[in-house]
Amino acid sequence: MDRQNLTLMTDLYELTMMQGYFKNKDQNETVIFDVFYRNNPLDSGYAICAGLEQVVHYIENLHFSSQDIEYLSSLGIFEADFLDYLRTFQFTGDIYAIPEGSVIFPREPLIKVIAPIMQAQLVETAILTILNHQCLIATKASRVCYAARGDGIMEFGLRRAQGPDAGIYGARAAVIGGCIGTSNVLAGQLFDIPVKGTHAHSWIMSFPDEYTAFRAYAQMYPSACILLVDTYDTLKSGVPNAIRVFQEMRQNGIPLSYYGIRLDSGDLAYLSKKARKMLDEAGFPDAVISASNDLDEFLIDSLKTQGAAITSWGVGTNLITSKDCPSFGGVYKLAAVMDENGVFLPKIKLSENAEKITNPGNKTVYRIYEKDSGKIKADLICLVGETYCEDEELLLFDPHEPWKKTRLAPGSYTLRELMIPVFKNGKCIYESPKTMAIREYCSRELDTLWDETRRLVNPHNVYVDLSKRLYDMKIELLDQMNQ
Repeated sequence: MDRQNLTLMTDLYELTMMQGYFKNKDQNETVIFDVFYRNNPLDSGYAICAGLEQVVHYIENLHFSSQDIEYLSSLGIFEADFLDYLRTFQFTGDIYAIPEGSVIFPREPLIKVIAPIMQAQLVETAILTILNHQCLIATKASRVCYAARGDGIMEFGLRRAQGPDAGIYGARAAVIGGCIGTSNVLAGQLFDIPVKGTHAHSWIMSFPDEYTAFRAYAQMYPSACILLVDTYDTLKSGVPNAIRVFQEMRQNGIPLSYYGIRLDSGDLAYLSKKARKMLDEAGFPDAVISASNDLDEFLIDSLKTQGAAITSWGVGTNLITSKDCPSFGGVYKLAAVMDENGVFLPKIKLSENAEKITNPGNKTVYRIYEKDSGKIKADLICLVGETYCEDEELLLFDPHEPWKKTRLAPGSYTLRELMIPVFKNGKCIYESPKTMAIREYCSRELDTLWDETRRLVNPHNVYVDLSKRLYDMKIELLDQMNQ
């Protein structure tokens, strides 16, 4: 897990294609690949971009060690001259990306790689595995946090994650998506994010009785005293014993700065309301009631609708695994090849499935906001070099149903280009913000979405349009292919 050189974290066919390019093509032929996804995960109206920092680390450490070369040689499918080439391999290209924490939509480039073809081909698998995982978990977290309506969400799914890396980087992505912290101590250390936690049922069971266990815990952690009350009987034993301990703390002059109970089983709506009444009547109206137990955005939304007296939520399995949607679906597709004159020739992938037809050329993305509200009106994929003026009328049309058009009046909208340079000539020119700063940026990004797009069921889809030049290029290529 400490290994920084992930160069062999790739599919074998990336390397066999590289050898094919080495034997049959100009090694310096420059190409453009786009990373994008086709459909929002989780039946959501949007997704969250995450994982760029790890992509940067991967590219910066990209090289074949002597042990890597020895292993590849042992496979018996790579020739000596190709393996010699790999000994001095390094990334020398350019990368552009949409920043982490950004709201993103289908079919728009999240990352654009401009590099010699062998380099651009190699990095496909690692970039996809990094982005597909973190974008998925960040999106899931943002939905869970939205359902909680301002309550704090803590990620604590490490023990249910699909391995250590998924737990570590999943925690990072969950915090970017809006969680206030994680139970994962290593993730806290690596990414400087808050770590939080209480105690398990085993703590209670290891003592002679529940009261003694609560009292011992309160003595050690008086300023973070959240007691798990459902080991035996929540309302008859757990809550009364917790109240007894809180009363003793108050009598002994111990400040009750952050204290309360956690529910981990049973009817959370019913139990929380009963517990709230008991705590209030005992003089502890500011005691926290937190809850766990296989929560997700839909259950939290339902509990909030039922008036559950819960203000803090611990979400584990369903968040860290994105249980109802375990994959993001990002892809990596060739968009252009540079000719001998330095001009990018657009490339397009055809398919019997219309949604798998790619957008060709060297592209960028503009976000269009309604000026009065600051909310997202649409995204516009266009060719690099196209310019727009906010003081002029802007015509948008649906690339799938081009007769559907929207005209934005001059001065009624604002524009922002989303993609930023990350690598130039193989050198990183981008400094990743801290994870908590990305979280704050993501919160501002989510505020630019209409409520109709954020709703959990049947959300409104934001339009992602093509510029007229890009659309005409695409149609021309399609016509050529069908001749």
